[in-house]
Amino acid sequence: MIEFMDESTGKFLGIRASGTLSDSDYKGVLIPKLEELFDIHGKLDVLLYLDDEFEGWGAGAARDDASFGMRHRADFEKLAVVGGPGWVQKGLKAFAFLMKGEIRTYPADKLEAAWEWVAG
Repeated sequence: MIEFMDESTGKFLGIRASGTLSDSDYKGVLIPKLEELFDIHGKLDVLLYLDDEFEGWGAGAARDDASFGMRHRADFEKLAVVGGPGWVQKGLKAFAFLMKGEIRTYPADKLEAAWEWVAG
């Protein structure tokens, strides 16, 4: 499940991910919101909070994430990934060179620090 965090404003978007993300989470919720914000602001600063219930991506969601991410790899100025299992952090670091913007990872207990960096 994907929810947008209350702290989101303007080009700063907070996303809370929980459970196993699905194709419909991406196509019905996340991608339309990101496209709307790209149309308005051009580039975005995003915080992705993987909560304690986060389990990963289903096959369709993983495809959606990869293809959308590659199409917009120059459109994220900052991306903070907070929490989640260690394999997510490792995978992000391994593929960070594909993105044009700055990427940082934070442990779950540093959500506030991640917001400060994204919005700063």
